[in-house]
Amino acid sequence: MSLDKQQKRTTIYDLAELAGTSASAVSVVLNGNWKKRRISKQLAEKIMRIAEEQGYALNMQASLLRRDKSHIIGMIVPKYDNRYFGSIVELFETMARDKGLFPLITCTRRDPALEIEAARAMLSYQVDCVIATGATDPDRITELCAAAGVRTINLDLPGKLAPSVISDNFAGARELTRRILASCQQRFGSMEPLMFIGGRGGDHNTMERLRGFRQAHADHGIDIGDDRVIACGYAPEKAQNALQERAASGLPFSRGMFVNSTITLEGVLRWVRLAGPVGEQDVALGCFDYDPLVALLGDNIEMVRQDVPAMLARMFELIERGSFEPSVSEIPPVLR
Repeated sequence: MSLDKQQKRTTIYDLAELAGTSASAVSVVLNGNWKKRRISKQLAEKIMRIAEEQGYALNMQASLLRRDKSHIIGMIVPKYDNRYFGSIVELFETMARDKGLFPLITCTRRDPALEIEAARAMLSYQVDCVIATGATDPDRITELCAAAGVRTINLDLPGKLAPSVISDNFAGARELTRRILASCQQRFGSMEPLMFIGGRGGDHNTMERLRGFRQAHADHGIDIGDDRVIACGYAPEKAQNALQERAASGLPFSRGMFVNSTITLEGVLRWVRLAGPVGEQDVALGCFDYDPLVALLGDNIEMVRQDVPAMLARMFELIERGSFEPSVSEIPPVLR
């Protein structure tokens, strides 16, 4: 069935007539520039109300004019493919909605250019706050957002220009290393220097975990050389290739290994099971990350679970208090 006449679309001239003002004033309000043109809030709200009543198609900026805040909160995350970042995203969505906020989330794959592109896109949606999670350059994101009058908080990795909420990587790594050493003592009859595998040597979390790793060895009077540290990145294939290269070079292996994420753990286990010089039951592993499925692999893997609920609770506390001065909140992780 067709209509002889299509319904006439509402124009800004129709809205101007209904609001008792000029078409230019309507255009300014709908384009989001009414404050700069000294149009009263009362008139802007009236135009917006009439536009909605008439079914006028609003752009994103115009739809936000009726309130001082957009109640949109953005989050940039580096990865979706491990339980840690997945749990951050899932709980962030739940907590944001419970607080009357609309969560806007995007994955940037640890690409600095994508991080900036994502921040710019979020600013175009007039977000109230941007959460930079695991960002490669959080300060650059903060500077970009600050220029637009938008606050930022860093999560997982710290920055210098905005508040940061992170795990206590040093204390968590120190305790995890102690447990791996104790496991070696129990299973093999002696403590020997462990190997540290995964992560980027220049990022804050890896440096702090390495500091805890070394301190735990020092606590037991064990010397640990730089050759025991393989900061090969996080990807499984990089860990597997690094271990294969070490085996080919003839360098010694430890029967205890500190693995810097469950992503890296995948590569370590693949190497141990398929090509390693040690058997599956001849290595004690510890992982600074958590996945309950790992428990099915046996009792020889210790894990650290970063306390995502406490981290996000602290983050929202800072937002609600309006605390955006640079600071670092370290949240103790949980040992499995």
